[in-house]
Order: sequence, then structure tokens, then C-alpha cells
Amino acid sequence: METVTISPKFQVVIPRAIREELKLKPGQRVTAIRIGDRIELVPWRPMRAMRGFARGISTDVPRDDDRI
Repeated sequence: METVTISPKFQVVIPRAIREELKLKPGQRVTAIRIGDRIELVPWRPMRAMRGFARGISTDVPRDDDRI
């Protein structure tokens, strides 16, 4: 876990290790989401880039008898 400081202009710097791991680029957009008392920054990616991201995910889920 890394700690960042909010500048007087309300800016933060995303630590290098996190930027590299998420392959973030300068000027890339992120979505800021408030969840309770925290803020999550989610990288915005075009739908074309999302193709196949769930490949290999298990689709086995328990179902009620009336939902088969």
C-alpha cells in the first residue's frame, strides 16, 4: 500500500509501481468513483481494448431449480 499527498491544486501522483503495473500512460483518462468514504480511480479503456478480457472465466454458478 502506498500513500500519496493531495497538492494545493487537489492533484495526486499515482506511484510509479502502480502506473507500470496497470500500464497507465500520460494523459490517459480514469474514472473517479466514490464508494463510501473512499475514492477509486478506474482506468478508462475503450471497448475494443476490453475484447477477450474475461476469456477463461468459469461460468459455473449455482442456480435455483426454477432457473434452469
